[in-house]
Amino acid sequence: MRIESKAEQANEVDMTPMIDIVFQLIAFFMVITNFEQTQADERVKLPKDALAKPPTVKREFPLTINVGFERDTKGNKIDPEAWVFFGDEQFRVEQAGRKLKDEQEYFKTIGTDPKEVTVEIRADAEVPTGQVQELIKMSQESGFEKFALRATQESN
Repeated sequence: MRIESKAEQANEVDMTPMIDIVFQLIAFFMVITNFEQTQADERVKLPKDALAKPPTVKREFPLTINVGFERDTKGNKIDPEAWVFFGDEQFRVEQAGRKLKDEQEYFKTIGTDPKEVTVEIRADAEVPTGQVQELIKMSQESGFEKFALRATQESN
């Protein structure tokens, strides 16, 4: 009896499970990514301070307000007046009271006391202090009591 030898076949690796795992990892990392910077706005150049520290505890009810300037592609101010950048809206600091009242109503609607909301103001380093104080005053008039100001930690 004659035994025929079979030609050796190269085993092919099935890549389907590997592709599934890669897509699951991508989805996992998208979910756990820190979206803290989603409230950041490139038109706001935060002041630098040696004492600035990131918050140690995540704020439960944050309301982020960006105050900055219209700038060209080189970073130069187009308009000397400061603007409030709130989501896709843009308005002058003096007009922020209306939006803050709307936000107060929103928080009341979802069952959150505005006194528990932290208003985080991200003001450009060149925004006059008086305008930041005016924003805080308008926020207080709308029922907000907690405030945080953002700065960038100065590296030594």
